[in-house]
Amino acid sequence: MDSNKDGGANPAEPSPKNPYKDPDDGRQRFLLELEFVQCLANPTYIHYLAQNRYLDDEAFIGYLKYLQYWQRPEYVKFIMYPHCLFFLELLQNANFRTAMAHPGNKELAHRQQFYLWKNYRNNRLKHILPRSLPEPAAPPPAPALPPPPVPVPASAVVPSALSPMQMTAASGPTLMKVDMRNAGADRRKRK
Repeated sequence: MDSNKDGGANPAEPSPKNPYKDPDDGRQRFLLELEFVQCLANPTYIHYLAQNRYLDDEAFIGYLKYLQYWQRPEYVKFIMYPHCLFFLELLQNANFRTAMAHPGNKELAHRQQFYLWKNYRNNRLKHILPRSLPEPAAPPPAPALPPPPVPVPASAVVPSALSPMQMTAASGPTLMKVDMRNAGADRRKRK
């Protein structure tokens, strides 16, 4: 009765097939991979990797392909910098990897990232807030004709003793002019 046919019933014990026993059940590896993936949100770091020929190494490219599991929903909730997932996707392309070795492309990516952050709220509101369709312009309403004047007999008109200037001031609202030059003089104490 051999219960250890596949190298051991207890996966925590080292076996000939799996000589490594992870002391913290993968927590350290998870944190290291999370930190590395989030570093990819920095175009300067990607430029550093390209300048030092890490992006030309086939093993490193394979590691970048392996790290795409971070795009799955159960892992994406741990990501604080979502640009890292975008750059991780771009790093799968050989043209992007070679282009990031050039300092001008690094600056371009950094500038685009800055402008996205700068205008993020406005860009987001454009897509969140629905805009209603413009309503067709209705023709302006026709001006109402004033009522015809009522004929007044000539004997009813009384000549006014007020001049035209006095009539407009008496009939309309009267606003008093405040002269600020004299306002301060009134407050001064006289000796």
